[in-house]
Amino acid sequence: NRGGDVTYHGPGQLVGYPILTLTPKWGQRGTGLADSVAYVHSVEQLIIDTLTSLGLGDVGRLDDYPGVWVEPEGPRPRKICAIGVRLTRGRTMHGFALNVSPDLAYMRDYIVPCGIADKPVTSLAEEGLSLSVADVVEALVPHAGARWGADGIDRQDVAWRHDQAGMDLSPFSRGQGPGEAVKNAVEHFAAEPTGEPVRLLGRLAQAGVRQGLAVTERKPEWLRPKVRLGADVLAIKSTVRELGLVTVCEEAGCPNLSECWADGTATFMVLGERCTRACGFCLVDTRRPLAAETDEPERVAEAVQRMGLSHAVITMVARDDLDDGGASHVAATVRAIRARRPATAIEVLVSDFKGDRAALDVVIEAAPDVFNHNLETVARLQRAVRPSAGYARSLGVLSRARAGGLRAKSGLIVGMGETDDEVESALADLAGVGCSIVTIGQYLRPTLHHLPVHRWVEPAAFEHFRRVGEALGIGHVEASPLTRSSYHARQAAEVTGAPAR
Repeated sequence: NRGGDVTYHGPGQLVGYPILTLTPKWGQRGTGLADSVAYVHSVEQLIIDTLTSLGLGDVGRLDDYPGVWVEPEGPRPRKICAIGVRLTRGRTMHGFALNVSPDLAYMRDYIVPCGIADKPVTSLAEEGLSLSVADVVEALVPHAGARWGADGIDRQDVAWRHDQAGMDLSPFSRGQGPGEAVKNAVEHFAAEPTGEPVRLLGRLAQAGVRQGLAVTERKPEWLRPKVRLGADVLAIKSTVRELGLVTVCEEAGCPNLSECWADGTATFMVLGERCTRACGFCLVDTRRPLAAETDEPERVAEAVQRMGLSHAVITMVARDDLDDGGASHVAATVRAIRARRPATAIEVLVSDFKGDRAALDVVIEAAPDVFNHNLETVARLQRAVRPSAGYARSLGVLSRARAGGLRAKSGLIVGMGETDDEVESALADLAGVGCSIVTIGQYLRPTLHHLPVHRWVEPAAFEHFRRVGEALGIGHVEASPLTRSSYHARQAAEVTGAPAR
């Protein structure tokens, strides 16, 4: 769909996909054709400016051949960058492929690049410039920011890190394992004093987090919840036990259990208490799950009715063993609650269903009042914190729910090695896909077998995150050390005005 004949991507090639919303200002007539032509010229100019700044002379355009060429007016023009773009509802897709140091045999011996048989391809290396892909990115980003960015540049590099250790994570991101510098860091970090096996500790070191707080370090005062087990809390516990239900409040060791239960609310966890994933922060059981109980939706609905809840939260363990990931079971629970107690607002907190759109649509069609899926952490730490999930996939899930007319909600855990800037970037991404509610809380290590706490985040920092998120357009940000996904869920939904069914 991008024109041409055959294209090629491989190691040593910098591929960039700008995502922009084009307006009539891109073309003189404001038509789709004029927009696309002006945009292609803009991408070409980005590459021309970058190559010129790197010291490559005589680069430019060749009439009737989109892309960037070396010596375009000479006797032997050579293509160094392919351009392939597409517009969908005014938004750009695809982009450019700049040859830094690829094996050009693939483009010379096996294919006819872009269908142009009579003109050769080249690379920076072949033109005499010995540069890494990282070097070229460093040169390109400022030009892209100046051309398309209104408020500066926000970097979230996850392929390599330019820090004191000089880590190159690009082999790791390609599935080839860490480089020597990362291996040394992993060995050091994994040898920390407890001697206990810790899930995903090596991946955390690979992401650049090589220090954690000692297990014996005393928690700050603001991380000490006030536990109250009054008659109201015990009554809810009795209802849950009588109906054979599971609450995430208990399974995940939530520090707010007594506060929420005293308020007459609880988060029900369906599909059992065994999860098919093993996230580095989570206390939920990871043994082989049992079969789903077909009468569970009705039992949850009965509990909601008995408790007289105005806002019910239904969460789930990840059930990758089921064909639809448990989506139909969640949808059935929503319908059962609605049949028994129509006035109750329903919030679901679901997995990513492995990106299965059909499964996701089953939940969306059940029309919960709030659709919650947690991003959990920043881009750089995803493989260490939640190895079976993905940053982009989670954003896609939230975006699809929002496009389906639901109120989208997500959550972040801080204190696992992220920076404040990365948290703000994640908030920007959540705002960008239409999240109305975001929760942010401090990571508390459940056991010695889980990822260590990297830092205690001060209450003032949570207040800062709240202000940043709401300034970005998120309707309500619930941020405090003890905040968890369902904390003040009813109040947050009321503040943001969850849409009527």
